[in-house]
Amino acid sequence: MSERDDPGVIGRRVQQLRVARGLTQKQLAEPAYTPAYISTLESGRVRPSDDALRHLADRLGVGFEELATGRPARLVTDLRLRLTEAQRTLATGEAEESAAQYARLLAEADALDLAEVRAAALLGLGECAVETGELRAARQYFERAEKALGDDVPLPARVPALRGRALAHYLTGELRYSVYLLESTIDELNRGGLHDPDALLLLYASVIGPYMDMGAHARAAQAAELALALAPQAGDPALVARMHRSVARTLLAEGRLAEADASLAKAAELYRRLQIRTELANCHWMRGYVYAQNGELERAEAELRQALDMLSAKRAALYSSQAAVELADVLHRRGKSDEAAALLHDVLSDLSSERGALHSAAAHRLLGIIAEDARDTEAAEEHYVRALSLLERAGAAGDLADLCRMLGDLLRRTGRVEAALDAYRTGLGHRTAPGTTTLGPAPAQPPL
Repeated sequence: MSERDDPGVIGRRVQQLRVARGLTQKQLAEPAYTPAYISTLESGRVRPSDDALRHLADRLGVGFEELATGRPARLVTDLRLRLTEAQRTLATGEAEESAAQYARLLAEADALDLAEVRAAALLGLGECAVETGELRAARQYFERAEKALGDDVPLPARVPALRGRALAHYLTGELRYSVYLLESTIDELNRGGLHDPDALLLLYASVIGPYMDMGAHARAAQAAELALALAPQAGDPALVARMHRSVARTLLAEGRLAEADASLAKAAELYRRLQIRTELANCHWMRGYVYAQNGELERAEAELRQALDMLSAKRAALYSSQAAVELADVLHRRGKSDEAAALLHDVLSDLSSERGALHSAAAHRLLGIIAEDARDTEAAEEHYVRALSLLERAGAAGDLADLCRMLGDLLRRTGRVEAALDAYRTGLGHRTAPGTTTLGPAPAQPPL
């Protein structure tokens, strides 16, 4: 909500209401103020205090909010209720309908100059755009939400918009910039003594994914520890659920599959209670990944199919494509390579270097493996090179090292030893660890 109107506007409003109610300046002033003060106030030469406005509002029979801003309090309350309804619509997976609700709220907030409602509507539009895969639009909405709040608003209140921007960059494949945004915000909160558990929990949970994809496993583990420590202080159960889902990635990387599954089960239960369907679908997706890591391919396929069905039904375009890549990996490992390849080719029409770069790379990597199995080395090399280009641009160290090994092995088998050595050298600077690749079983170390 914007600040109160300037003294001149408030003065004219007080005068109009006083005259309409047939009150003299003395009657309005008594018993706390003088007629001279009311005269000065009505002429706009003094900025009334909150106490003065409450006295005047009581005498004039209007609300404090209406006298200070010209807007009835019930109007702001109604807008906030509608924001909650739009958020609930998004939680059930109806991103397009939610976006329409947020757009209407934004138009009203702009007309009434309500900065708080404007920022909340822009934040909601950004979340909707992420779900539908419109990452450039999402980033712009989050930037506008930050601008609407302004630098005068405390940093913890700006964290959701900052985190939204970082998420959009992450999903685009700009891992380093995403980490920079999250880390610098965490640093500013901690250095400034702004210990807001919800804000810090959101940031620590959000930075785990980029850390893991960059191969910064120690930092990811530390962020997970800090998030777990903050969870009991957090007031938002949806944040706690998101934290459990993120922490599961670090547990997977350490080979602690049972604990990762337990963490996902906690997240799924919270999302089920909160009726947040898209995030619940993402829990099924990650549990499928856990089962795949553990070699339980039939259970993995069932979980991933359920996730894909839920996401597709709710038109969560980007997340649907990403879950489909994971499902294709399991199908391939179960001997259903034709079905996997068909699924991947469909997915690649929805993914790109600017939209789901890591999973686009994963799709090309898996198509390369399938082509190798079919002894089509030319197609395999083409897919590996495309995947390599995407991963290098994103800085996804863990996946990059494994892919360099695979490409080097392919080149060596086809007699191109120098090219193979170049591929191996590219991967030497990147570490891999169990459970950190985007797809499939834990990768082997690149050859020396």
